[in-house]
Amino acid sequence: MRERRLCFHLEPPDGWLNDPNGLCYFAGRYHVFFQYSPKSPEGETPRCWGHYSSEDMINWRYDGIAVRPACRYDRDGAYSGSAIEKDGEMYLYYTGNVMHKGDYDYITRGREQNVLCVHSADGQVFEGKRLLMTNADFPEGMTCHVRDPKVWRQGGVYKMILGGRTAEDTGCALIYESDDGVKWRYSSRIETQEYFGYMWECPDLFELGGKEVLSVCPQGLIHCDSRFCNMYQSGYFFTDDITPFGFTEWDTGFDFYAPQTFLSPDGRRIMIGWLGMTDCGYTSYAEGFERQHCLSVPCELVVKNGKICRIPIKELEKLRKECYHINSTGVYNVRLPFEISAYTQEKFCITLGNALRLSFDGGVFLLEHFDVRASGGRTSRKTLLENCRSIRALFDTTAVEIYLNGGEAVVSTRFFPEEEEFSLAVTGVNGKLFSLQDTMNASSFHSTQNF
Repeated sequence: MRERRLCFHLEPPDGWLNDPNGLCYFAGRYHVFFQYSPKSPEGETPRCWGHYSSEDMINWRYDGIAVRPACRYDRDGAYSGSAIEKDGEMYLYYTGNVMHKGDYDYITRGREQNVLCVHSADGQVFEGKRLLMTNADFPEGMTCHVRDPKVWRQGGVYKMILGGRTAEDTGCALIYESDDGVKWRYSSRIETQEYFGYMWECPDLFELGGKEVLSVCPQGLIHCDSRFCNMYQSGYFFTDDITPFGFTEWDTGFDFYAPQTFLSPDGRRIMIGWLGMTDCGYTSYAEGFERQHCLSVPCELVVKNGKICRIPIKELEKLRKECYHINSTGVYNVRLPFEISAYTQEKFCITLGNALRLSFDGGVFLLEHFDVRASGGRTSRKTLLENCRSIRALFDTTAVEIYLNGGEAVVSTRFFPEEEEFSLAVTGVNGKLFSLQDTMNASSFHSTQNF
């Protein structure tokens, strides 16, 4: 198929992209870093950090490679981490990955996961690489797998949370504190009372709506019919002191992992995740593509009725162009990219050509792939809801994000259709259909004649 770039999702210029890193607002711009392997869409190592920035979270500029693995402590990859503003500069904290050659299991022996940092006065050129912690600085009873530092400032103290795997093969998160953001001391450990996976990746700890939230990516959960269907999971706990409870998945589709949050200048808690999955058995690029994976659109997190809702940021509404009204039942001609924003009846169905179907009936929302070639091996996903009152679906050229009940549940998937134009059949849906502007490839955007 002809390779088509995404229109409003961030993807790599070429090669492989995964975890979003270093999300922040600094020097008048939003910054999104990401795990990046520019050599191949297969994700060859060692990996570095790519960098996008924007004034408005809509129009993005690629700023090149920000962090390269170039020392003894990160020689096999600059892995995931975070960013803060400190003393008028941007500081990036990340995991330096080292794999020793030999007969090792790389869980208890043979691997280093070091914490390093670099800094920048302008948010573009990074220097002063410094080793902050090694595995020897982590508590006894931990394996070599301690990584993904998220750093923030709270009450005059710098804090860091790291994801970990214990020697008993249980997941946990470690909290460190620092007076200067450089010298760190161990503070506490967060873990569940019952087993909840063997490793917790990409932790994030923040306050939202008067509640403390722990976002984490547990590995090793038992897969169910409608829960924990992906190879690895991503979700959140509310916490009581250091005891997390009530895990809820951030996304019940095929492609979402490793989210990270930051505060915008107006105080919104913004989340961006990776629309991808490893070890999953399905592909995320079509034959001939020179790049793989993308990031989710930025979403605001809001607590409603005891749940966290992910709501696409209001800035994305500026992408809307032509509008057509949907009245319960009909067939419409659409061209990617487009958006549906509508209220739904007790039962509804939305079918995009021979590619996708979105439906709700009897408490089950169902995402179904029909085109085997376009699906890359994806089949169907169930999401259980007491009711479904509304749907907002963002269709990019090769990515779909579906927000139900104002973001109470979110379902994301990649797909790679040959077509750009489709018939869209709907029943039980009342709302609006928008064509969307292409901000990543403005010069090649062609408006849809059917709107």
